Amino acid sequence: MAITYELIKTCKQTGARLGKVHTPHGSFETPMFMPVGTLATVKTMSPEELERMGAQIILSNTYHLWLRPGEDIIEEAGGLHKFMNWNGSILTDSGGFQVFSLSDLRKIEEEGVHFRNHISGEKLFLSPEKAMHIQNALGPDIMMAFDECPPYPAEHKYMKDSVERTSRWAERCLEAHKRPHDQGLFGIIQGGEYEDLRRQSARDLTSMDFPGYAIGGLSVGEPKDVMNRVLEFTTPLMPDQKPRYLMGVGSPDSLIDGSIRGIDMFDCVLPTRIARNGTLMTSEGRLVVRNAKFARDFRPIDENCDCHTCRNYSRAYIRHLVKANETFGFRLTTYHNLYFLLNLMRQVREAIREDRLGDFREEFFEMYGFNKPNAKNF
Repeated sequence: MAITYELIKTCKQTGARLGKVHTPHGSFETPMFMPVGTLATVKTMSPEELERMGAQIILSNTYHLWLRPGEDIIEEAGGLHKFMNWNGSILTDSGGFQVFSLSDLRKIEEEGVHFRNHISGEKLFLSPEKAMHIQNALGPDIMMAFDECPPYPAEHKYMKDSVERTSRWAERCLEAHKRPHDQGLFGIIQGGEYEDLRRQSARDLTSMDFPGYAIGGLSVGEPKDVMNRVLEFTTPLMPDQKPRYLMGVGSPDSLIDGSIRGIDMFDCVLPTRIARNGTLMTSEGRLVVRNAKFARDFRPIDENCDCHTCRNYSRAYIRHLVKANETFGFRLTTYHNLYFLLNLMRQVREAIREDRLGDFREEFFEMYGFNKPNAKNF
């Protein structure tokens, strides 16, 4: 099997899992945050920088790479790893989320989805078989089944039909997957906030024996307490001996709360997107470096951080670069935010190892300000 999971330890305090996922391009420790490299690049970062900061797996986007430069060009280059000079593991999503976010440009049928290219306007069609063909050509270590990602909130009847279609599409993905020996295909459990539908989706997908499972349809606008409640009744439905992936989640509080609820893998564009707006994650909470009060602040972004940005550059300098739209400023803020989350996950893993993740959560939330009324989140 291309993808295997090794459970190392369970936290006695919370039940969180410490583990390793083994892939054809090496192993990565879990719980792990995966930086998002939509177009075969994590915006403004080099692969060498990602490796230095501790990224062990990154995510790329099937839909966008299909449109530009095309899966045939990447396949001719020797696959994504060679194309972008990344030696670690790679996960590609199915493209489904991007297609379904184009709600005014798409039409869902049993065969797949008709939609318009958001760049050129030309008509396109994406099906389970096409999504598998593209991902087989891209060559990631982990690929995702093509699913429907309904909006939040959605009526129970709509969600039930969607879950059943996603299960049928998952079967078609397994049939169409041509490289199971060196690419692991994960199924995606859907069902919105409905426990009965999450159970139905989990039952359908686990019966197909995928090498890993994701929870989709969260972080799409629902309150944090709803997401945590869904995780509490969904993760126990997933096999213990396989990786569990929560899609699209990257705020510090949700990474900790997701880990406590048994999640192994996370991804999100949040740290890179807000970095380009001058918003930074620090040990004391959110810092918007564009603000005028930092014009003469010559301290590092975070005095408790030892990343390249914090060891070498001041808030005043970074503010100047960001305000002037200098690319180097966006590089420095992106480096810091990614390092912050990767380091947070290192601390989570260490807390699991020492059976104190519950205590770590309380300390972090207090320091970060999540326990305060009207706390600023991302």
